[in-house]
Amino acid sequence: MSVTFAQGFSAAGVEAGISATPGKKDVALVVNEGPLTAAAGVFTTNRFCAAPVQWSRKAVADGSLKAVILNSGGANACTGEAGYAQSAATAHEVAGLLGTEDGEVAVCSTGLIGELLPLDKVLDGAARAFAALEPTMAAGEDASHAIMTTDTKPKTVTRMGSNGFRVGGMVKGSGMIAPQLATMLCVITTDAVVSAGQLQAALGAAVDTSFNRIDVDGCMSTNDTVLLLASGASGIEPEPDEFNDLIANCCASLARQIIGDGEGASHDIRITVAGATSEDAALACGRAIAASNLLKCAISGNDPNWGRIVSSLGTVPADVAPYDPDEVTVDVNGVRICDGGKPGHDRSEVDMTPRQIDIDVDLHAGTSAATVWTDDLTHEYVHINADYES
Repeated sequence: MSVTFAQGFSAAGVEAGISATPGKKDVALVVNEGPLTAAAGVFTTNRFCAAPVQWSRKAVADGSLKAVILNSGGANACTGEAGYAQSAATAHEVAGLLGTEDGEVAVCSTGLIGELLPLDKVLDGAARAFAALEPTMAAGEDASHAIMTTDTKPKTVTRMGSNGFRVGGMVKGSGMIAPQLATMLCVITTDAVVSAGQLQAALGAAVDTSFNRIDVDGCMSTNDTVLLLASGASGIEPEPDEFNDLIANCCASLARQIIGDGEGASHDIRITVAGATSEDAALACGRAIAASNLLKCAISGNDPNWGRIVSSLGTVPADVAPYDPDEVTVDVNGVRICDGGKPGHDRSEVDMTPRQIDIDVDLHAGTSAATVWTDDLTHEYVHINADYES
């Protein structure tokens, strides 16, 4: 049911003719019917952040949002003052339809960078989406399809708390994914009674251990946006730790779905680094391994080339992750192919046929661990990004 699983939310996904793909739904609208309009957001750290990111950061700063409008088919990034004016005009159109203030509407865009949107089509799409708003499962699914670009499938999640409050969400993301968010638009909704401050704390912690720990191709986007909206429609005030855990669980599920739909990918790769002196050290090592295009190409060819794992691991400075290379072990799909910094079992013993490849590194330097996810790089990835139109 996506974003309509939680009570108090309506959604729609319509075709507005923005996308280069004929017949594709390309405008989504999510509306919080209340009684609360609490909201939180996390955005890309890219300095070339897109106009809709600039707008939405300001809109959510007061902890309140009534609606989110999202379009695929164009990122409206690197478009200057004219691009920002387009985001403002889009928010104004939706606010007028809903009878609310412009600053109560967040705007999200995804697609090709460096071109203005066809604003007339965006505004027409907003009107069509408003007319199609429903609190139904089908409406939520339509919205999740409308935000897709190179995604091959919609990515959604639903969870229910122990006392009956609900959380639902949707995300788009397939390529241009790096471990500081990803090329992603994400909207999560809940009918719990929670404050904006609690939403922001829960979302920040959840993003840090999910969307910030995936890497398809090492490329950070200009448009990344994660929004969390609370309607309070259930009347249930959840226990804080349970609420935080449920938001983290939802983000982890959505992040994992992004990896499972990486552009052209044939393997999903889980990298866990254990035995580190701190979680930050383990994370730095995991990210270094996940960033290796050489390793990703080897995995694509079903080659568990552990030399590419340890060589990437070795780029992490000693003051960031202290360890003795002669103590390090590497297991791939349960086979120890590097033992104490030297060859272990022959890598031909590793079964590379599963979709998921597990790389387990033990630094034998401490008790901390961290996990990141990545994909392999295939010929299909090159084709998709050589022909990308949005």
